[in-house]
Amino acid sequence: MKKDRPSGILNVDKPLGQSSHNVVEHVRALTNRRRVGHAGTLDPLATGVLVICVGRTATRVVEYLMDEPKTYRTDVRLGVVTDTFDAEGEIVSTSPVEVGRHDVERALDQFRGPIEQIPPMFSAVKHKGKPLYQLARRGIEVEREARQVEIYRLELTAWETHRRQASCTLEMECSPGTYVRVLVHDLGQRLGCGAYVTGLTRLASGSFRLENAVSLDLLTEAAEKGHWPQLLHPVDEALAHQFPPLHLDVNQARRLCSGQSVHSGHGEDQDGALARAYGPEGRFLALAAYDAQQDVWRPHKVFVSPYPSPPVEGHD
Repeated sequence: MKKDRPSGILNVDKPLGQSSHNVVEHVRALTNRRRVGHAGTLDPLATGVLVICVGRTATRVVEYLMDEPKTYRTDVRLGVVTDTFDAEGEIVSTSPVEVGRHDVERALDQFRGPIEQIPPMFSAVKHKGKPLYQLARRGIEVEREARQVEIYRLELTAWETHRRQASCTLEMECSPGTYVRVLVHDLGQRLGCGAYVTGLTRLASGSFRLENAVSLDLLTEAAEKGHWPQLLHPVDEALAHQFPPLHLDVNQARRLCSGQSVHSGHGEDQDGALARAYGPEGRFLALAAYDAQQDVWRPHKVFVSPYPSPPVEGHD
């Protein structure tokens, strides 16, 4: 029987200065796996949690991991605006800072809960098939549609002033798709002095936290010893707080892995709800979608097909 190749999730602490794409390429080379992808871009300026999916099963759940809330810590300089809204850009204006800590804390109230953001020109959002940053580098600015995001938590955790200059640190938990540098830029505009991001760290992405992340150096060392699969998080565990478990008997497992539906028997789930399907031996088999009209679970994404038959016992 062909042995399954390792597939799972790496929680990597992305180093400063590297793009998410470069980190993925590095992981691809270390693991000698072609199917590798990340679940949420970090700019080169940013550090912290970069969730990387390795192997066929893991890369097929990227969309669910990308949909997780994110937590960030960002360092902010007040009184300066850059064209990229962060330290990588060119300074376009400076202003005296005539606000204090309490002014910033009051202004933050306007950025909690559902808010609208206009994607920055220096971003990968596409306009007529071209990334906005390509247009921005040519000095072209186009109109962008506002997007709704949600800020679940936003706190001012540090404040510092020196010779009419001011900087602060913010910590926030937000919905996927939130641009931290846009929030900082908009905050600066509301304060009347401008602001930009000088540093950004992703503290968490879903259940993956920075304190449990591995550095690229540690990953490289593990790969050299052939131990990198030990750093993988199981795919089903990564989905555990999104989708409930669905335990199947042998016949149900065989049907679901063959693309057939299985009866629910309780009819309490919401139509279209997903669940993690397990065989009787506890193996993660698939994501199943509930069909309320028929009261059945249908295969949504099957990771084990066909369902393995039990070994035939030999005879003396």
